[in-house]
Amino acid sequence: MRVIPAIDLYNQKVVRLKKGDYNQQTEYNLSPFEQAKVYVDAGFKHLHIVDLNGAKEGKFVNLPVIEEIIQKLNVSVQTGGGIRTFDDAKRLLDSGLSQLICSSIVVKNPSDWQKMLTELGGETCILGLDVKDGKLAYAGWLETSDETIEEFLKKYIPMGLKNVLSTDISRDGMLSGINVELYKQLQDSFPELDFIASGGLKDVRDLEALKAIDVYGVVVGKAYYEAHISLDEMIGFNG
Repeated sequence: MRVIPAIDLYNQKVVRLKKGDYNQQTEYNLSPFEQAKVYVDAGFKHLHIVDLNGAKEGKFVNLPVIEEIIQKLNVSVQTGGGIRTFDDAKRLLDSGLSQLICSSIVVKNPSDWQKMLTELGGETCILGLDVKDGKLAYAGWLETSDETIEEFLKKYIPMGLKNVLSTDISRDGMLSGINVELYKQLQDSFPELDFIASGGLKDVRDLEALKAIDVYGVVVGKAYYEAHISLDEMIGFNG
C-alpha cells in the first residue's frame, strides 16, 4: 500500500476543509515548503498537493509554491485543482509535476480528458472520483453529475485509465473514519484499476483496514495535522 501525505493549498497557505466546504477552513502554521520538508525528511518520496484556488477558480495560484517544493526537495508530486484543458495539463507537467488528478475536466471537457489519457498515459493522469451522496462531484465539489459511478468508470478503461483517486466528500476532513466499504466495492467491481483512498481517515486502524483489502494507496491529511496519526505510523505502512 502506498501512503501519500497531503498538503492542501489555499492562497499559498496550508489548510484543510471540512466536507470540501471553503467556508469551513482550518489554517496550519507551517508554510507549504516547511510542511513538505517534514514529509520528505520522514522518508516520503511522493506527495499529494491540492490547489484549492485552482479547483474553485480555475487559476493555478499555488503553482509557484508547488514548483519550489519539487525543485528544492527533489520530491515527486501529484496535484489536482484547476486542470480544465489539455494545455493546462501540459503546463503542469512541464513545471515538474509527476501526476495529475482530474475531476472537472472529465465531466466538462471530456475530449481533452480523453486526449490526456491517450497521449499522456494512464499512469500520469489520475481520475479524481469524488463521491458526494453517492454521486460524482466536481468543480471544487460544488456540482454533481447524474451519471452513475459504474457508468462513469467503464467509459475510460478502454482508453487507458489506470489510477483512480476516490474521495468520500461526506467524510473528508471530518476524522470520522474512512469508508472502507466504498473502496472494497470499487475494487471488486473494477479489479483492473488501482484505487487511492481519500477522505475521513481517522487513525492507524483505518490504515490497517485499507491494507487488509489491499487498496493501492491512501492519502493522509487531517489525521496527521490533528495528531491522530504519526509520521512513523504512516511510513510504516508505506510499501
